[in-house]
Amino acid sequence: MIRSMTKYSFILLSGDQERFLEELQELGLVDITRSEKPVDDASRQIAGEVELLTGLIQGLNEAVVPEGTDPEHIDGDIVRFAGGQLMRYSEDIAAVKTLEKELSRLEVWGSFDRSRLKALSEAGVPVHFHELSRKAFLSEWGEVYALSIIGEEKNTVYFVVFGDDPLPGEVPAPECSADEKRQELEEKKQHLDKTFRRIAGAKERIGELEQIRAGNLQKLDLHLAGITAVPAAEDTIVTFIGYAPTEYDETLVQALDRSGVLYIKEDACAEDNPPISLKNNRFVSMFETLTDMYGRPAYDGFDPTVFLSIFFLLFFAMCMGDAGYGLVLVIAGFLLKKVNSFRKTAPLVITLGVATVIVGFLFHTFFSIDISGWKIFEPIKGIFLPAKIAGYDGAMILSIVIGIIHLCLAMIIKTVMATRNKGFLGSLGTWGWTLLIVGAVIVAGFALAGVIDAAATKLILIVLGIISALGIFVFNDIHRNPLINIGSGLWDTYNTATGLLGDVLSYLRLYALGLAGAMLGFAFNDLGKMVLGDGGVGGWIGFILVVVIGHTLNIAMCALGAFVHPLRLNFLEFFKNSGYEAAGRNYKPLEK
Repeated sequence: MIRSMTKYSFILLSGDQERFLEELQELGLVDITRSEKPVDDASRQIAGEVELLTGLIQGLNEAVVPEGTDPEHIDGDIVRFAGGQLMRYSEDIAAVKTLEKELSRLEVWGSFDRSRLKALSEAGVPVHFHELSRKAFLSEWGEVYALSIIGEEKNTVYFVVFGDDPLPGEVPAPECSADEKRQELEEKKQHLDKTFRRIAGAKERIGELEQIRAGNLQKLDLHLAGITAVPAAEDTIVTFIGYAPTEYDETLVQALDRSGVLYIKEDACAEDNPPISLKNNRFVSMFETLTDMYGRPAYDGFDPTVFLSIFFLLFFAMCMGDAGYGLVLVIAGFLLKKVNSFRKTAPLVITLGVATVIVGFLFHTFFSIDISGWKIFEPIKGIFLPAKIAGYDGAMILSIVIGIIHLCLAMIIKTVMATRNKGFLGSLGTWGWTLLIVGAVIVAGFALAGVIDAAATKLILIVLGIISALGIFVFNDIHRNPLINIGSGLWDTYNTATGLLGDVLSYLRLYALGLAGAMLGFAFNDLGKMVLGDGGVGGWIGFILVVVIGHTLNIAMCALGAFVHPLRLNFLEFFKNSGYEAAGRNYKPLEK
């Protein structure tokens, strides 16, 4: 749900601005409308420092230091020290790699004395170095020229020629011998070892960098809030506007009264565009990330997170559709809890995995194996989804039914919100469509269940149609000419008739993705059986490799589809038919 907000208008002397903002930051409750990006030289400078510190922290975390390296502790400015060591680390790593490549290239020529080569050249016997493919090299050259083969690789011959040399494949003479390059590499590695020790020492001080970065972020936030002040009375006073959740009114009022600042307190309204803070239970709050991917609701809108938590979870499980795959997700979620960067995501992964296990069980599928025939499940076989419903695939019918329910719920929400914001008379057009579609679905459901007979069904549908037509074509806007309303109703009828059918059919993707994953997993199982053959150690090893690798790839592809397509069904079909608009901004209070 969307938290109710209170609007605060602050009036204070210009000299009290900094002190007052620091007090608000200490409270951590008031959102002062401000930019999230630097807007002047001072904020750009602070943002640059934050970016530098972020880069240093990331660089130190990514820097690889050999195990057993003794840290070298150096006191002083950690920012300058870390920056210098990371630069030296990058240079040394690059230099070692370059020297190793150069040594590899020189080793083929072996060791030689460059002064003796120079002396031979001065005596009129120059030495030419050659690198030629084995196919192009002719052994009879050794009978004609003063040629000596230095080394050979798979497809290459390395040789030198003394004196006259018209042979192909000549390369520049090595700038030094392999021994000299090896010594240079050893010196650079010793220098790198020293850098490793200093990097290890800097890693132990990452906490200091994080504290400095956090301080700069607070400073930047405070500065951005400060420049939003509106000067008045020849710059002697300034005004601020801030918002805080209404549930914190008592705490905030007590703090403001102690500070002595003049303020005006009033309930926020949609026209103020207050920040949006969502308040949900532990289960629903896991899905707020998905809401934020689309955008937070307007202040007078509705929070879609509770609906996302139900339908995204169900859609994801249907797209995966395998109890074994759900079990893998549950295990993966518990493993992610141990990784700091994924700790907040882990509960959502576990929840999605549990839902997949339940739905996969109802679909009687475990790693693409049909478990409905297992004797252990014989007593509860009745809860499995039937293969056929009314002659059609059971999963396909279920997808369509769930889609219709999802869209009907969206239309009901749209009607409720329209009535709340525009009043009943201002939302008669919306009421007409909801009565027509949702009412027809409910009546059809009762008719199919045999609750009402055909005659009663026909009569109810006629009445619904007449009442709905009045709202759709005549009273869709009571302040407008009825003829214009009829034209508008015809246009809405065309859009609804064409769009709604496509929206319903979109839910077939739940069936299609589940079927595709099941068939691909089934193919890997069959392939594994073929590799297994009559058994044996080799057959079992091949079987395990095929099944494990195959199902791993299938889980990855299924999980990707099961994430994207349910999002699409919620973001497009549900949000469009519910009238959801992402017009809000996140609640970001000044805080330390």
